[in-house]
Amino acid sequence: MKAPLVVGNWKMHGNEADCQALARAIVQGLKKQTAKAEVAIAPPFTALAAVKKIIRGSKISLAAQNCHWQPFGAFTGEVSPSMISELGCDYVILGHSERRHIFHETDDVIARKIGPAVAHGMRAILCVGETLAERQAKQTAKVIIRQLRIALKGLGNDVIEKLEIAYEPVWAIGTGQNASPAQVNQVHQRIRKVLVDAFGATKGAQLRILYGGSVKAENAAELTELDSVNGLLVGGASLKAETFVPIVRAF
Repeated sequence: MKAPLVVGNWKMHGNEADCQALARAIVQGLKKQTAKAEVAIAPPFTALAAVKKIIRGSKISLAAQNCHWQPFGAFTGEVSPSMISELGCDYVILGHSERRHIFHETDDVIARKIGPAVAHGMRAILCVGETLAERQAKQTAKVIIRQLRIALKGLGNDVIEKLEIAYEPVWAIGTGQNASPAQVNQVHQRIRKVLVDAFGATKGAQLRILYGGSVKAENAAELTELDSVNGLLVGGASLKAETFVPIVRAF
C-alpha cells in the first residue's frame, strides 16, 4: 500500500490571491514537520495556475475538482482533461457528491471521465457515497456497489493503477455530523471487497480508499487509526492552514 493521501477540496472558495495565500501557508506549515502522508490541494479552476506556482518545489500535489471527458468541443462552461493537465494537475476529483446531487451527474457520466483523466497523466479520485435516506433505508451497500461497478466497468490495469476511491457519505458532508469509525470501517471494507472481486487480491488491495465527510482535526486521529482508511478527503477544514495541517499530521 502506498503512503496515505490527504486531499484538501477548496470547492468554490477563494479568488486567486486568497488561494495563493492559503497554499503558501500550507506549504510553510508542512515544512515544520515531515508528514507521512501525501498531500494534494484542489483550488477552484481559476486559481489552479497561480497555486501551482506556489507549491512548485514542495511535496504538495495539485488537484482539479472536476473535468469533462472530451478533449475539446462545444461544451460551454466545461473544462477538459487536457486543459487541467496542462496547468500541472496531478489529480482530479470525479463524482463528488455535490456533482452528483446538485448538478445531477449520473453514474454513467462520471464513469466516462475516468479513462480520459488518467490518459492525460492524472490520478483520478472517484467519489462514492449514499444519502441519508438511502442509509436509513439500509441501501448503503447497494448504492456503493452500484456506483463502483458502473465506474470501474471495463477499466484496464493502466487505469486502475492510477485510481483512488473516496467514500463520502452525503449526509455527513458539511453538516458537522461525521460517520462513526464503525460505520466508516464497514463501508470501506465493503469497497475493498468490490475492488478485490473486480481486480484480484493484488490489484484490489493496492487502491487507496479515502474517507471524506466533515473531516476535521478533532476527528482525524480516530479515522487514521482505522486500517481500512488510506487517506482523507477534506472540505471545509482545508480552507485554513491551521486546521488542514494538523489533519495531515494525524497520519
